[in-house]
Amino acid sequence: MPWETKTISRQPDGIAPDGSEVFLGLECSRGGLAVFVLPAGRISTAVRHRTIEEVWFFIEGEGELWRRSGESEELCHVGPGVFLTIPTGTAFQFRAFEGAPLRFAIATMPPWPGGDEALPADGPWVATEEDESKS
Repeated sequence: MPWETKTISRQPDGIAPDGSEVFLGLECSRGGLAVFVLPAGRISTAVRHRTIEEVWFFIEGEGELWRRSGESEELCHVGPGVFLTIPTGTAFQFRAFEGAPLRFAIATMPPWPGGDEALPADGPWVATEEDESKS
């Protein structure tokens, strides 16, 4: 596989199933990396992944992330410098506190397989609707 170099786009490449903005990075045969942004004051949609696992690294903003797997459940504070994992099948939801967007990088293993990867989950918060964030 030849090497690649890419500069992050100024505008999002799309919207993730959880409602965050996606800035696509690069993929290799065993994984991929992208940057995600949840605007200040927003709450994501709760989801779980069918086949992938992820490592997250928070760059900017403050917020909370909830995750549940089986009987284990956790709510953790997130902000610059925090790493966390989302194992396959783990339900998760996150929210950005007011003041700054929540910006984070995610390594996905294997690479993102497509739109049916994320399944709805029951989370602790009501997700912010897209049109609510623009009012």
